[in-house]
Parts: sequence; C-alpha cells; structure tokens
Amino acid sequence: MDSPRHFLARALRRVARAVDSERGQPIDISDDYVTWVCFANAGMLNRGNLYCFDYALRNLPSTDPIVEIGSFCGLSTNLLVHYMRKHGATNHLFTCDPWDFERSGLSSGENLPGSPLSFVEYRNFVKETYVRNVQMFSRDHLPHSVECSSDEFFDAWRKKLRVRDVFGRDAELGGQISFCYVDGNHSEEFARRDFDNCNEFLAPGGFVLFDDSAKGLPFHGVQRVVAEVSASCRYEMVACNPNHLFRKLAE
Repeated sequence: MDSPRHFLARALRRVARAVDSERGQPIDISDDYVTWVCFANAGMLNRGNLYCFDYALRNLPSTDPIVEIGSFCGLSTNLLVHYMRKHGATNHLFTCDPWDFERSGLSSGENLPGSPLSFVEYRNFVKETYVRNVQMFSRDHLPHSVECSSDEFFDAWRKKLRVRDVFGRDAELGGQISFCYVDGNHSEEFARRDFDNCNEFLAPGGFVLFDDSAKGLPFHGVQRVVAEVSASCRYEMVACNPNHLFRKLAE
C-alpha cells in the first residue's frame, strides 16, 4: 500500500495536470502508434481529445455501443479503436457522417475555389479515404459507419432500424449507448440537437465529449450548449482538455 506521502504526491500531480489543461495546455498522451497514424491519416483532431478518449474508454459503464457523430477521413475513428484495444473494450462502435460539409458548394454543384475539382468529387474522395483508412487501421474492430446525418441516424436508432453501413454490412440500431463523441455540425442548433439525441440514449455513468468546445475557439454555439450541460444537474464535467468531457449522473 502507498504511504500517505506518495498518495498526496499523486493527488497533487493530478491537480497540477488539470490546472495546466484549464490554462490551455492540454495533456497529450500520444504514443508511437498515434504518431504513425497521424502521419498517414488526414484529420483535425485536437490531441487533448486522446486523454478524453482514454478516460472514457477506461471507465465505460457498460458494454453498450459507442457512437461517433462526424467521421471525416477516419482519424478520430481509428484512434477511438486504438484506445478501445488498449482497454479491452468490446463495445460496438457506430459512426455517422453524410460527408456533405458545412459551407461547401456541394448542393449547387460548384467547384472548389480556384480548382477544376468539384465539391462532389471532393466529397466522394473524402468518403473513400475514410473507408480505406478505417479498413487499414481498424480492421480488427471495424465500426458500423452509416452514411447519414446525425438527425437521421438517431431517428433510425430510436426506431431500432436495420441499416446498411458503408462497408456493405447490415447493423441493428437501438438501445442505450455508453459514450458519444459529438463532432458534427458545429452550429448551436445542431450541437444542441446532437446532445439531446445523445442524452436520450446515454446510459447513467456514460460519457459525452464535445469536440471544438474549448474556450477561445470560434464555435460559440457549441460553447453555449456545453455551458448549459455544465450548469445542469444531470452531468458532471470530468475533463476539460481543452474540450469538454461529461459523465451522465444516475437519475
């Protein structure tokens, strides 16, 4: 058993790390595997999210599914699977993304600015890149990735529908979830709806992580939703690194 002095030293180190995180110096637990994946896999992941992934996946309340809203080229998906492997989590992983991108000219058939490449071609390339990246790095725990918006995904989840994923496999939706990573449309309307949908199915003790919720970022709608969650009596904030990880309290 540790001596009181060693116990106190450990506690102080934890507090110091938390203070550094609040001051904009996130804890980065990247390992060699993360470094190599990030060399090859495009993405916009804040490395502080890895600490949140690790914490949530070490402390999952159940074997209920994990949900990722927004996948892009698969970097966060592959790193979620990495930490699932590390902690022996056998939960099914579901992801959803329509790959239609905010503020793009996809619907109007426009080209990328200054390029002969159309947004349709760009979208198809990103989706194909996601499929290839995930088949490469997460082949042993391939997620069920559904090509749809988060609203459509949760509507199907609510109805317990059977869907076809981008890998051509059928998957049954429905039931509680243990962890939700919210990284979809960053407008306030969408972020709030993503949280409400997540909250409906999140098991007590389950986690929700809001990407791009850190102070100083231009995503004020996400920050307002996070402030509301933080002020509620239903959730406790367990990490701010610098994005916000919450745990759902027992009712």
